[in-house]
Amino acid sequence: MIRFETPPGEQAQLDWKENIRYSTKNGEILYVNVCMLLLSHSRFRAFNLSISKSQSILLAFLTESFEAFGGVPKTILTDNMKTIMDEPRTEYQKGKVNDRFYQFAKDMGFEVRPCIAGRPRTKAKVEAPMKLIDEIHAYQGKFDFEGLHQFVQKLCDRINNSYHQGTGKIPILALKKERNLLSPLPHERIRDFYKINQILVKVNQSNMITFKSNQYSVPPGYIGQTLSLQVYDNHIFIYYNTELVVQHTISQLKINYKPEHYVETLARGLPSSTNIEELARKNLEAINEVYKNE
Repeated sequence: MIRFETPPGEQAQLDWKENIRYSTKNGEILYVNVCMLLLSHSRFRAFNLSISKSQSILLAFLTESFEAFGGVPKTILTDNMKTIMDEPRTEYQKGKVNDRFYQFAKDMGFEVRPCIAGRPRTKAKVEAPMKLIDEIHAYQGKFDFEGLHQFVQKLCDRINNSYHQGTGKIPILALKKERNLLSPLPHERIRDFYKINQILVKVNQSNMITFKSNQYSVPPGYIGQTLSLQVYDNHIFIYYNTELVVQHTISQLKINYKPEHYVETLARGLPSSTNIEELARKNLEAINEVYKNE
């Protein structure tokens, strides 16, 4: 195969290492995913470890990668992942980028270049380094999720600061020259729109957390605990460590109880003979009536 080099600032390559089975130091089994974006000229890269492979996670990772690069490449080479393509590119059809990713590419200022399905060598630059992620397996049982996240970032830093046999350069030094030829970053307002911020929230005595002045329920047993909260795809995701505790649709209501949470909380303080479900239903109706017009 003929070797060729990509001009600086021209291209980045995107890939996932999916469904890596990892046993934490606490014995919990996780299936994690590592996304990597690599600048084809300098070989500088960014890694992201996540439980989810949702499109919102991908867009946030790309946005933060562009900020780390200091600019945006002209094109991104990708396979036919569903978070990008509605229809795969083949030898016989050009494929179709989905509307949300198309808008993201337009906002950020790059073109999407999908590989022809079944031709993995098109992305050889990115797929060879992805093998380094197999180092994760050497550390099975050593980390919790946060520790594993830190390990992946340290691995990325180590690769970016190491001599690259193919180019004969150190990626982080080569990036300094390539950065000048990347397209400028879009306005901060546009970048912030695609980011996912994680905030810490404390559970109150009613088993509720507060987000933007509205309260959302969590299962009983978390009173006083600090949980992490992420917002994307018009939903709130609340985590205890890596465990998804509850998911709520973002609401304009002041009080947002999931009925099962309210029933379980109510049951703890009442005799077993009480019709808990009926009492909970009436109480929730009264609560919603009080708060709906505030």
